[in-house]
Amino acid sequence: RTRRRGGEAAMRVVVGIKRVIDYAAKIRVKPDGSGVDTANVKMSMNPFCEIAVEEAVRLKEKGLAKEVIAVSMGPQASQDTIRTALAMGADRGVHVLTDAKLQPLSIAKLFKSIVQREDPKIVLLGKQAIDDDCNQTGQMLAAIMDWSQGTFASQVAVADCQERVSVTREVDGGLETLSLKLPAVITTDLRLNEPRYATLPNIMKAKKKKIEKLTPEELGVDVSSQIEVLSVREPQARVGGKVLESVDELVDKLKNEAGVL
Repeated sequence: RTRRRGGEAAMRVVVGIKRVIDYAAKIRVKPDGSGVDTANVKMSMNPFCEIAVEEAVRLKEKGLAKEVIAVSMGPQASQDTIRTALAMGADRGVHVLTDAKLQPLSIAKLFKSIVQREDPKIVLLGKQAIDDDCNQTGQMLAAIMDWSQGTFASQVAVADCQERVSVTREVDGGLETLSLKLPAVITTDLRLNEPRYATLPNIMKAKKKKIEKLTPEELGVDVSSQIEVLSVREPQARVGGKVLESVDELVDKLKNEAGVL
């Protein structure tokens, strides 16, 4: 439950972060087609996760949250990503240490165990990761927790009573606003905010913040893969375009060469 301190409600927020190949890095597929080559490739926090961290920190700065907990799952190097979140303003970190290739359902189950330990009112996640583009973890977590969910959030507003949260999301017809009963899982879209840069003093302070290490076994979650990746391949190279002289020539190309008419 939300505890009141000094007449104001204070809640805990859990924010999920993922270590991925940097968005500006050139992707290379392994020669055997078994996956993407990550050797000597720059890694960074998933951009949508950065937005989730920023929104969680803003909730704390507004006095709506008393603590922001950054959670990441993966190998030892994921701790660097947690430190980045701590430098942005998160209070402490939780690292689920595993070298297994985690899939969305396993991640959702791990989050469920952490949520039960931390008792937050809001879980903030990026809507998807730019490496696998699954867009599933937030929805799965809300389902197995039986919590409210607001996906693709472009605006988040917590009510003064801290019993409900308003989530505005972009849909094909415009904007849709949902009123969710807390606790809730919220996934962040691109236009929710502009993440801050971690300053040098905050980077130094982050080194002293606590990161708790856990394992899937300690959380009682089986993270064995349920999906097998058969092959990974690069997209076909695009052929050069051609300038046509007339509409008749365009129609001829579409009909006789492209076969779309």
